[in-house]
Amino acid sequence: MSAIRVLLADDQTLVRAAFAMLVESARDMEVVGQAGTGREAVELARSARADLVVMDIRMPDLDGIEATRLIAADEDLAGVKVLVLTTYDTDENIVEALRAGASGFLVKDTRPAELLDAIRTVAAGEALLSPGPTARLIARLLRSPSAPEAAGPECLSEREREVLTLVARGLNNTEIAESLGLSPLTAKTHVSRIMGKLGARDRAQLVIVAYESGLVTPGTM
Repeated sequence: MSAIRVLLADDQTLVRAAFAMLVESARDMEVVGQAGTGREAVELARSARADLVVMDIRMPDLDGIEATRLIAADEDLAGVKVLVLTTYDTDENIVEALRAGASGFLVKDTRPAELLDAIRTVAAGEALLSPGPTARLIARLLRSPSAPEAAGPECLSEREREVLTLVARGLNNTEIAESLGLSPLTAKTHVSRIMGKLGARDRAQLVIVAYESGLVTPGTM
């Protein structure tokens, strides 16, 4: 199996250096570039053929949210995932980053092993949105009056709506399968079909749709 190609984007040189040492210590991943601005991150994502970008939100020239949006909108970068880093887990920019196309987020003071696990999770196509305070934060912000109205997932079957609800609650394919009495492969197939029907880039985008449509609401986690 080839190593996960990681691009590090942060305006602080020492932070990038520390993350680079950590990532390079893992046998299943490698650092293919380091960016000090959002614009540089977008350019390097393409030229370095990165699989995943660890993206700081606050950067000069172009912030992490706009950089994420450009990466997500570029057809040539369709396979590139973005893991956003933020200083505080109550940062409202988190939701904007997810809407822009990020596949998950972590706070900067997370433990080293957790960052490596997060990179593996997001690179594998999973959304880094677990149940608990993080999901409740997302729910609260998405259902606030300032959140744009989104069309509900009316095109989905009853079973697909059940699966989408469980995805929004942070369950992985194995957990969804166990909850609904399905095989993991069937659960994975349902998730893939839902993404296709809703035009979602990844599981994080499914979470956005579930909350914005009202399929999942605050307090149901």
